[in-house]
Amino acid sequence: MKVQRIAVIGAGPAGLSAAKHLIGRGFDVTVYEKGSEVGGLWVYENDNGIGAAYQSLRINSEARDTGYRDFPIPAEASLFPTHYEMRAYFNAYADHFGLRSHIVFNTAVDSVEPAAEAPGTPRWTLKLNDGTESEFDRVVVANGHQSIPSHPPFAADFTGDYLHSRDYRVPDRFAGKKVLVVGTGNSGLDIAADVCIVTDRTVLAARSPVLIMPRMMFGAPLSRFLAKVERPWLPWPLARRVRELVTLVAHGRMEQWGFTTPKTRTHPASHPTVMSHIAWNRIAVRPGTRSAEGTTVRFDDGTEEDFDAVIAATGYQFDIPFLSSDVSPINGGRIDLYRRAVSPRWPGLYFVGLFDVSGGANIRMIDIQSRWLAAVLAGDVDLPDEAAMRRAIAEEHEQMARLYPSGRRYGLELDPREYGLAVREDLAKAKEKAAASSAPIPQPVPAEAIGR
Repeated sequence: MKVQRIAVIGAGPAGLSAAKHLIGRGFDVTVYEKGSEVGGLWVYENDNGIGAAYQSLRINSEARDTGYRDFPIPAEASLFPTHYEMRAYFNAYADHFGLRSHIVFNTAVDSVEPAAEAPGTPRWTLKLNDGTESEFDRVVVANGHQSIPSHPPFAADFTGDYLHSRDYRVPDRFAGKKVLVVGTGNSGLDIAADVCIVTDRTVLAARSPVLIMPRMMFGAPLSRFLAKVERPWLPWPLARRVRELVTLVAHGRMEQWGFTTPKTRTHPASHPTVMSHIAWNRIAVRPGTRSAEGTTVRFDDGTEEDFDAVIAATGYQFDIPFLSSDVSPINGGRIDLYRRAVSPRWPGLYFVGLFDVSGGANIRMIDIQSRWLAAVLAGDVDLPDEAAMRRAIAEEHEQMARLYPSGRRYGLELDPREYGLAVREDLAKAKEKAAASSAPIPQPVPAEAIGR
């Protein structure tokens, strides 16, 4: 039987994991990486042109819960590793599993299109930035979703120093200045805590409700405590109440610091020092921004303030530039993919890592998804028909709409417990199928990995 050729786009955390699992299943895998290194967003000053790591960046999840299941982050690493440690980790992963010989570095994919003949399950044509083309049986898109910055509406009207968080590296250029940081996601909190040490004044604009949890509790990472309390059977309203109580004990009510406590499920935020900086008046919290004129920014409460610089930690647009709108799974602010990986309309087109894990580590869930996808392509996991996949996608969209606020920020949100259990069920069925046919048995996802 002819070995299928599979193209993997991207050699970051998702691309490396996808390649490793596919190669392990005997596929002929070629990985295209725009830059000269593996690791994607975790490479500081990445030459791929879309690097977003700043000098103080660390992972938000504990090291032991973050790495690939079959290749843990070294025990000697920091509790919350730096981007330097993560870069070394991804390089070690690539070397350990012999992935480098499959990677074509410094090569961008300009377009991915169904091959002209396209009978039944189509082959795919990749057009590369060097003008060449290559054809594959399958394509796995694993280049991440943080490449095109999303800017606040007032950005074009602000005449001071302006940059998106993707371009932020070190605080030095803001020394002695009045700086506004827009956004209270993890990057916004990191950057506000970073620059406030050197600025004359730092203001954090917080429009969306947020629960800023501590990073540590009882001398250990908070995730260990939450893992003991937030059992799979615990209803989400109770789990949310647990997080509110933890935050109340650590920081008091969010409102006393200028934030708004969420009334619905939101993407978790945590930081080791930002609340202390707010208490020490190094950071002032203001409402969301409304407009700008010159260097004056107007807030939602009608107040105004002049700033020397604005740093917009306002996230990224959903876009996969090398896919046409007819092929792309992006549907407004949603992603139309079965199990967040399979295109119902386009057989042979798959995705890895196109999600934001709610309350867990993206890398761990990427590893689980890659194992599942490899089992699908090997024929161990049977996919439902197109209509059934579309129904499942619609049901997931409805569930997420009930759980999370509307808006672009939550379009990629993924519940790790729900997703992990679904994948585990698929692999359990595959194990039964393999046992019945005496075929090699795919490895299931261990229960302890679900939700991490």
